[in-house]
Amino acid sequence: MEIMEIIDMMEETIDKATPVPLTGKILIDKENLLDYIQEMRLVYPDEVKEARWVKEERERILTEAENKAETMRKSTEEKIIQLIDEHEITKQAYDQANAMMNSAQAQAMDIKADCDQYADDILGDIENRLNMLLKKVHEDRISFKK
Repeated sequence: MEIMEIIDMMEETIDKATPVPLTGKILIDKENLLDYIQEMRLVYPDEVKEARWVKEERERILTEAENKAETMRKSTEEKIIQLIDEHEITKQAYDQANAMMNSAQAQAMDIKADCDQYADDILGDIENRLNMLLKKVHEDRISFKK
């Protein structure tokens, strides 16, 4: 039996007790009431043990949950730091790649400009030689006509 059941039985005994006229009091069988009290004393240690076990189990579960939450928090922080580091490494790689691309494009433009200048110099030299040949051909033609 549980203590609450015993209390319910005591309450029922009190409700059914014989009232003493004009006093507002009742007559209760002393032995019956003492039996209920004895029964409560017998049941009480078991319920206290159970309550202590429930309390200890609750504390164990709470401690376990707190430890698990702390572990999860630390793991999450480590993952965030790792992702930030990976993001930073990726950003640095992109920055470095962009710098290399810009440098390569600048070098390509310089090489193209140098090639254009070289081609222009060659063509200018050829033009001068051709002008000199043309002038020579023209002079030879004039001298040939005389």
